[in-house]
Amino acid sequence: MAHIFDPTTLREYDIRGLVGDTLTGADALAIGRSFGTIVRRAGGSRVAVGYDGRESSPGFEAELVKGLNAAGVDAVRVGVGPTPMLYYAVYELGCDGGVMITGSHNPPAYNGFKMLLSDRPFFGSDIRALGEMSAAGDWDSGEGSHETVPIMDRYVDRLLQDFDATTPFTIAWDCGNGVAGPVVEKLVKRLPGTHYVLFPEVDGTFPNHHPDPTEEKNLVDLKACVAEKGCDFGLAFDGDADRLGAVDGQGRVVWGDQLLGILAEPVLKDLPGGTIIADVKASQALYDRIAELGGTPLMWKTGHSLIKAKMKEVDSPLAGEMSGHIFFKHQWYGFDDGIYAGIRLIRAVDQLGGSLTALKDAMPVMVNTPELRFQSSEDRKFAVVTEVLARLKAAGATVNETDGARVTTPDGWWLLRASNTQDVLVARVEAHDQAALERLQGELNAQLAESGVEPTVVGH
Repeated sequence: MAHIFDPTTLREYDIRGLVGDTLTGADALAIGRSFGTIVRRAGGSRVAVGYDGRESSPGFEAELVKGLNAAGVDAVRVGVGPTPMLYYAVYELGCDGGVMITGSHNPPAYNGFKMLLSDRPFFGSDIRALGEMSAAGDWDSGEGSHETVPIMDRYVDRLLQDFDATTPFTIAWDCGNGVAGPVVEKLVKRLPGTHYVLFPEVDGTFPNHHPDPTEEKNLVDLKACVAEKGCDFGLAFDGDADRLGAVDGQGRVVWGDQLLGILAEPVLKDLPGGTIIADVKASQALYDRIAELGGTPLMWKTGHSLIKAKMKEVDSPLAGEMSGHIFFKHQWYGFDDGIYAGIRLIRAVDQLGGSLTALKDAMPVMVNTPELRFQSSEDRKFAVVTEVLARLKAAGATVNETDGARVTTPDGWWLLRASNTQDVLVARVEAHDQAALERLQGELNAQLAESGVEPTVVGH
């Protein structure tokens, strides 16, 4: 017996597809069978399983558990909750791995599977190997058991373990009908101050707005609540709550790299000289700020699994991405957790004078584009980046090749990289003023044109 996955579902960081089309119950069963075999052959025997609020998630969870059991692995079912709650369960319950069933911030018709082993992320070549194992039917057989372990209350206790802020902030929390809701409702009862929780009901159809805080249009309700209730700031989460978005008291977005600059300050007070990692899309202002605080800034590749692996390698206490994935090893476990990052933001604002608005005001004003995406086929996207790099080097440009091409000039920078998850090239431009931004964007467009890429931005 064997099972072949639709090749479009085996992505760099997870397995994800369109429910009933590219992703079915048979896939869930095969993922359980294959991942269970991998864990068992590594000497493990227990895998934690969690799922999000999508309508297809309970069915997928049942099939996944069957697959794990058929491979002779015991399943520890922690139920509906955030992806980071599942990660926490792996550590807290001493499991050998974990599988989270989630479509993250994808539309309701999608779902997927994020996996981790107890000692490292599971991605890239691991996922490709799982696909090959399934296609070959190379599975162990056995009779595993399954048990249900409620973990949410323990997770909330752990979120608050080191909480030391005393300022009674007024905070709006936008759960976006994702799985953050039940956790946030428990959490705010135990926090000082006044709290307004928006859309805490878990509903996989996302009736109010799409749960992706990196797109400003999804923060309209949060901004309105902050204005109406006179909040100090607002927090928002994506569908599976592993990413954080924030707005200050004036409703201005505090972007992922700006959040990291704030969160780094208390960490570096505790751990002077610590290495703080950010992805290649982050502002130069962030790297300068980390250095100013006495830390060691490290620019790394975009992708939560890649960042986690790098953190482990360099013993970093804190890392983050523009996308709102924030990873604390300091007083936490090293995984990305939007809700925990929110708690740490409350603590940091309390320590740094009590006003997120003032912290935003103090940041250098940069002019930048949002993330730009240009259509490019799977077989061309990496080749385009290689061609651009060759031309830039020949011209003597200052280029960082960590993840694509990041070109630095005296008045700003631009980035071009191939997406690991879609058939697009991703770009970003940042400068000190509008004129410089337009000049740098012109450089980027010229490079794209030279490699035959239409400089037309495609939607997310």
